[in-house]
Amino acid sequence: MNKIQQWDLQVCRVCLLHPYNRSQARVSRLISRTGDGPLYAVLAALLWWQGGAQRETVQIAVLAFALELPLYLLLKNALKRQRPVGLPVFITPSDRYSLPSGHTAAAFLMATVLAASFPLWAPLLFAWAALVGASRLLLGVHYLSDLVAGALLGGGCALWALSGSQA
Repeated sequence: MNKIQQWDLQVCRVCLLHPYNRSQARVSRLISRTGDGPLYAVLAALLWWQGGAQRETVQIAVLAFALELPLYLLLKNALKRQRPVGLPVFITPSDRYSLPSGHTAAAFLMATVLAASFPLWAPLLFAWAALVGASRLLLGVHYLSDLVAGALLGGGCALWALSGSQA
């Protein structure tokens, strides 16, 4: 086991092997649900309905997701990193592998795109994205490095889409 894997496992143990893990999981489950895909569609519809610059924000988000999703699937199925084992798990993950975290990637993608359009909201948006990522660790389905990889993937795809919109 390499140093990153050892460190990841140690972080998971600290986060999951304590007497309050079930209470923590209830809150984490709620936060994690805010990073589910259907809510992004509702937000996109609301922004589109607003018209004007908000429509461009939706177009940028769609372009970013069009890059992020295939990359996410490619990485997940190429790396095939097993999810944490031997620790409490509080939800059933949607797939078999853990790296990168799709919820974290999507949350950071949305936070980055929305922060570009609504800069005053940036601290709140990135705090929310970090909480979505943390919730996945606290639910027992991801390692910390999965979250970092997801944040880099989602944020990077958003920055790529944003750079194309400014060209």
